[in-house]
Amino acid sequence: MPLPFLTADRAFDASAEDIALPYDDHDKWRRPYRPGPWRVAAAASMLLLASFILLAGMVIAFAGEMPGAAACLGLALVVIACALRLLRLGAWVSRHGVRRVGFFTTSTVPWNRVTAVRTVQQPVKWLGFPRTVQGQALIVVRQGGEAIPPLLTDSNADFLARGEAFDRAADTVEAWGDEYRRR
Repeated sequence: MPLPFLTADRAFDASAEDIALPYDDHDKWRRPYRPGPWRVAAAASMLLLASFILLAGMVIAFAGEMPGAAACLGLALVVIACALRLLRLGAWVSRHGVRRVGFFTTSTVPWNRVTAVRTVQQPVKWLGFPRTVQGQALIVVRQGGEAIPPLLTDSNADFLARGEAFDRAADTVEAWGDEYRRR
């Protein structure tokens, strides 16, 4: 029983065929795809680890060792922050431009400085590790030819073994680029 009005893919009574992303407010930064299972599993594992660290901190606190409990609390907060940042990684789009969110850095390119958004065949990193494999990457070409890392690859944590989802996300970002570069 499909309930399209309850999904995050479309607004109630909105037609998704004629707009790049079917959201009402194009001024907000949106991720044009859902986080992949590898990314969600890694973040969930980190949150599980944080719960064990907090449990250990509680046991240490009941034993009366407050500096050790504070260290456990601090470590758990760092692990939780890393898990949340891991979930924010990826490409984000809005009317203002395209944003590539990395673990430590975020770069934003306004649409008026973008000359092309296209999918290319090139060596890409497998799950972000140094090992490279042949795959597809969605790249943004800036004015002046400045190179930036690929926005999306078919071998990252969001699209590994999900080629159709990569194609949909790449097409959506390309549609946003085509729509807002002309303005």
